[in-house]
Amino acid sequence: MSFRTDTRPAEAVAPAPVAAGPPRRLSQLTWVDAAVAAAVLVLLYVVLRVGQGTTVAFNSRQNVHIDTDPSQLPYDAARSLLRMFAALALSIAFTFGYAYAAAKSRRLERILIPALDILQSVPVLGFLTVAVTGFIALFPGSMLGLECASIFAIFTSQAWNMTFGFYSSLTSLPRELDELSRSFRFTRWMRFWKVELPAGMISLVWNGMMSFGGGWFFLVASEAISVNNQQYSLPGVGSYAGAAIADGDLGKVGWAILAMAVMVIGVNFLFWRPLTAWAEKFKNEQSEANEVQRSVVLDFLRRSHWPQLLGRVLGPLGRQLNRAGRVFGTDDRPLAVDPVRRRAGDVCFAVVAGGLLLWGLTDLGHYLHDRTGLGVFGEPLLLGLATFARVVLLVAVATVIWVPIGVKIGFSPRLTRIAQPVVQVLASFPANFLFPLAVWFFLRTGLSINLGGTLLMALGAQWYILFNTIAGAMAVPTDLREAMDDLGVRGFQRWRRLIIPGIFPSYVTGGITASGGAWNASIVSEVVVFGGTTLTATGLGAYIARATESGDHPQLIAGVAVMSLYVVGLNRLVWRRLYRLAETRYSL
Repeated sequence: MSFRTDTRPAEAVAPAPVAAGPPRRLSQLTWVDAAVAAAVLVLLYVVLRVGQGTTVAFNSRQNVHIDTDPSQLPYDAARSLLRMFAALALSIAFTFGYAYAAAKSRRLERILIPALDILQSVPVLGFLTVAVTGFIALFPGSMLGLECASIFAIFTSQAWNMTFGFYSSLTSLPRELDELSRSFRFTRWMRFWKVELPAGMISLVWNGMMSFGGGWFFLVASEAISVNNQQYSLPGVGSYAGAAIADGDLGKVGWAILAMAVMVIGVNFLFWRPLTAWAEKFKNEQSEANEVQRSVVLDFLRRSHWPQLLGRVLGPLGRQLNRAGRVFGTDDRPLAVDPVRRRAGDVCFAVVAGGLLLWGLTDLGHYLHDRTGLGVFGEPLLLGLATFARVVLLVAVATVIWVPIGVKIGFSPRLTRIAQPVVQVLASFPANFLFPLAVWFFLRTGLSINLGGTLLMALGAQWYILFNTIAGAMAVPTDLREAMDDLGVRGFQRWRRLIIPGIFPSYVTGGITASGGAWNASIVSEVVVFGGTTLTATGLGAYIARATESGDHPQLIAGVAVMSLYVVGLNRLVWRRLYRLAETRYSL
């Protein structure tokens, strides 16, 4: 569904071409159709061929040797890409379900959004500790268990940002679209697919691209896993780079960097660039933009007849799903609810949720009391202050630098075409790959890792602000920008009247995820290793990394709990208030 409405006079609008005659037969397909079909077949073959390596026999007591021969990099790259896209598919499914439940249920929102804050703050290593043991037990003797653990770890680095972004889109749906859905009495199924998903598509695509970059950032931690004094490794670019860094081999690190750059640029050209160009049609505006994003791949696919053929084949299925979606009810729910019933429901919900939470906290308290005592929280609370200072500094500096740049890029399709691959490469580049250079630079200049670690954290967190600002700027209707130009509104007044209100909801989403991403990035940024040299910063990230590697569960639980406390507290005191302001005052 497109929200773009053409306001030109009827006689100035060229009539749409009408297909004449019967549908084109397969014998009449062009070379473009043949090329698309061949590309799809090759892709399926590569997926099946690479996927065979995920089900081989595996002994959890033996370390998997990582071959660092550069000739292995194409296969390793294919394995990493397969994991990344599997995690992306899981993240999209999670985003739709979780964000929709939080946006549509006032009671669930009170639990799901704070829980999302906590989940975002739990580091990847915290999830891996549980995931590795659980998935290996679920698939004994098979590499599939370790693969699932790795995909789950990548999923935890992607899903939260996408969920926050889509939740923001659902809660700030334009009023006229909400009224349209109610007036036509759409089923809730149709409202989601025809109104809510298109309205949030631009934000979803750009947040998906950013989340995909976040997955690259934690690729080393997801493929070369060190838990409970046991090392698990999977074939992939991340584990290849981890092995090369551990060996101190700069040449092989260079090959890993080259492979990563090729993968990021290739995925951007073949997947993300076509997707962002396609998402332009969901822009909510009354006038046509002077320039739109273009993609060579998308233009090529549009010349193919396969989408039309698939549409004819899948059309009946879509109509059946629309009819089946009537079981979810129609979008004519009353705007006013009986206050007595609402209050009674709130009390019952609070009692059940509070009871479950109290039971969990009590059981956790007994576990820690029996092993280390509650004093285990003292050290991470103090170390968290150091990491907290780095996070605040990072978000403040990133806001000042990247918000103006993101607005400039988002307002110009030409700049977007140029900047998108560059930003994607920078956002996707794992900080671990730069550890050899970082160690050399820190030792050569005498720069403390306590300050240098903030720079490494920025490599994984600042891009959330940039990507969300670009998405917010792109979503500002062209007619509003043209109106400001006609009125001569420039400088500070333009920022106050148009830019800040237009990008504010997206910026808040970026700020929340950047803050959580910075805490998560501290795990790999406060401990820098290259060869025989290890630099460790004072902070909560280093504490959690040390507890994970040694298998100290009480310290790991304490570290993760304290990190969650800091993140949730910051979100409650700052970001949530800004979120409410965005919903009530700055929604288009």
